[in-house]
Amino acid sequence: MELPVVVGVDGSAPNLLAVDWAVDEAARLGLSLRLVHTFVPRRDQRAPARTGDPEPSSARVLEDDIVTVTAARARRRDPDVKVDAEAVPGDVLPVLMEESRHASALVIGAGGLGELTGLLLGSVGQALAARARCPVIVVRGDEAGLAGRHERVLLGAGDPGTSGEVVRFAFREAAARSCTLDIVRAWKSPARGTADHSRSVPGAARRHEARASALLDTLLRDVVLDHPGVRVRTTTVEGAARSQLVNRSAAADLVIVGARRGRNPLGLRSDRIAQALLHRAQCPVAVVPLSGGS
Repeated sequence: MELPVVVGVDGSAPNLLAVDWAVDEAARLGLSLRLVHTFVPRRDQRAPARTGDPEPSSARVLEDDIVTVTAARARRRDPDVKVDAEAVPGDVLPVLMEESRHASALVIGAGGLGELTGLLLGSVGQALAARARCPVIVVRGDEAGLAGRHERVLLGAGDPGTSGEVVRFAFREAAARSCTLDIVRAWKSPARGTADHSRSVPGAARRHEARASALLDTLLRDVVLDHPGVRVRTTTVEGAARSQLVNRSAAADLVIVGARRGRNPLGLRSDRIAQALLHRAQCPVAVVPLSGGS
């Protein structure tokens, strides 16, 4: 059974854009859509209703209204997508973490859903990207990227030993969109004072570039055969991967990177590429768990 695309819902303007994007994503992939709104019950919401009570509390009505209105919006956008919507009591992060165990992807907006207190990560998006059990997609960027007008999916290529799921996710996205998959592997010249630099800067640079190309070949060897219809363009480029991907995201409809998951909520602090994209990318960002992540 195919798992649904799950969206964290709060009724904010950025979140409604994420809902629209997720409806289109579910339609592309032939999946259902699950909308989840979280709330912390107030005292008057926790007590069971007594016979004769005139109506639910105004706070609970508001929660139900957010779910109803958002579900109606999703159904209007694409009546063929099956939509399930629910208001779930609890804090946003643990609820969506649990939802991620039963989702093909977890989608949220670049704003809304509140700020997490007590976490140096600072936002729900970063915390989920560090800990969720499925790909997390943060919907952000300009109108062209959100609408898919660039016809280009961008993948930041990682190491072959851990990036299999990331690459398969990227090929699935490109195939569903019938667009080009642009795969970038960044490399850096040896630092001044190292043995490579002292021998020959041009020669060392060529060796590093050749190694990046070889890693791309290894990474793509099997999956390309499984997706013969996907147009693939590979690029090796000198520089920091995070800045290269942020810059190239302006001409993409989705940028995809891998990141290790962990129990530590600060897990993404060490993953500068994912962190930079979540803050600065100019199109939606998908962070996919790396193989071997906890």
